[in-house]
Amino acid sequence: MRILARPLSHRPPRITALAASAIAVVALSAPSATSASAAAPAREATPAVAPLTAEALKKAPAPFLFQYTFNNHLKIGGGNFTVNGRVYLVVKLNNGRVMFQKWVTARTHSITPGGTIYVETSVSSPCSPSTGNNGYARAFDDTTQKWSPRLPVPVCVRID
Repeated sequence: MRILARPLSHRPPRITALAASAIAVVALSAPSATSASAAAPAREATPAVAPLTAEALKKAPAPFLFQYTFNNHLKIGGGNFTVNGRVYLVVKLNNGRVMFQKWVTARTHSITPGGTIYVETSVSSPCSPSTGNNGYARAFDDTTQKWSPRLPVPVCVRID
């Protein structure tokens, strides 16, 4: 019986679809050694990272959102956004009234895939159980031009 060496990292390696397509573009654009002739002029080195193409942006994983309560406020988190890209977060009542909106920058995170956002809203939380999910949150990735699916959330509204 053989004992396999343990990887240095305890997390499994992960390649996103965006990174895989960028690697494929670089591999396809590189000239093959058999087609190059000895008399051909020297070429400039190709960049290590290929620019994002429309094809790669279409194949990017869909962004997602999740909610939790922190500091008596509704907090929205999400992933699969463009790293260092602008993300617009909005919380609305089901009738369309905007309760919170903010532009944020997606950053890397050790647990959440892709670019992640964590935003503490000004919406009070938790609400009374009778409130239910009377609103929703959505986020828009400015780079990929994709909206996240609607996330049903409770929005505490004062009734005077």
